[in-house]
Amino acid sequence: MIESVLVPVDGSPLSVRALSFVANEFPDASVHLLYALDHVESSHDFDWTSLPGYWDDAPGEATNRGQDILADARETAEEAGLTVVGEELVVGRPASSIVECADEESVDLVVMGSHGREGISRFILGSVAERVLRRSSVPVTIVR
Repeated sequence: MIESVLVPVDGSPLSVRALSFVANEFPDASVHLLYALDHVESSHDFDWTSLPGYWDDAPGEATNRGQDILADARETAEEAGLTVVGEELVVGRPASSIVECADEESVDLVVMGSHGREGISRFILGSVAERVLRRSSVPVTIVR
């Protein structure tokens, strides 16, 4: 029986789908939310040219965005009737952070979205979901 689920969130529609999946399939499970802040990736997403002195502001902007994503995910989960028992923003590589959190929180299942990249983009960008599948000690459900 699934009593505890980890849902990594990234602000994408796939995160919302993952939460909906948990609400439909495991409505009585407690939910742990995780946002993994990868400063390497966030540095590529941020518009560095928009701010003078941008090096000072980028980490704070990325952290604020992560906190907003977690708050939105909590609201979405609670509106779906789920019980959120924890939310965490960690700095690190997403796949490693997800696997570590699943172990630390002793969850029964990880439910996450996958962008389903194929071909060269998958080779270059990698697949967080695939890495989690390979390394996780608990079952992983991928939502597309």
